[in-house]
Amino acid sequence: MTLYPKKRSAMLALLHLAQEQDGYLSDEGMAEVAELTDTSPAEVRGTASFYDMYHLEPVGKYVVGVCTNVACLLAGGLEMLEHASNTLGCAVGSTSPDGLFTLEETECLADCDIAPCVQVNHRFVRTTTPETFDAFVTDLRSGRRESEVPPHGTLIRVRRSGGLRVSEQELVSERAAAREAREARTPKEDK
Repeated sequence: MTLYPKKRSAMLALLHLAQEQDGYLSDEGMAEVAELTDTSPAEVRGTASFYDMYHLEPVGKYVVGVCTNVACLLAGGLEMLEHASNTLGCAVGSTSPDGLFTLEETECLADCDIAPCVQVNHRFVRTTTPETFDAFVTDLRSGRRESEVPPHGTLIRVRRSGGLRVSEQELVSERAAAREAREARTPKEDK
């Protein structure tokens, strides 16, 4: 929290942590984020529902996104989406009966040179044919790709100990000084 100038500025990062913990944003997780950021659960839900990377209901271990935007559409995006639905055994927007996969139709994933673009848990998998898609799904089902594609909600593979190279006390002091400077510039009646 000390990395942000105001508590509410940490909301998106905290939502990612809550989603990583629970696999989706539960009511309890959003209430905890609201408490930590001095906001209301309604504000947190409103923010979370704006972004498509957050899920407000349980999803599969693997969220599969198939792009159907123009470049991918022309390269067979709709056909790949239909094939993915058949292979995974679930309709677009739903989760497979085994709970392993959730299938989504996505807008541009910005990998147009490898169309149709497919992502699993926000990682490009570059499966542009039904055969390569099926092979990838087989690998996911068997666990052979777990080190490559972590469960949904995990944003980074390696926990970092780095980041800002200042002590927490120095950071807190700098934030306090910045806050005092802002308050000194703001007329009392505006506070």
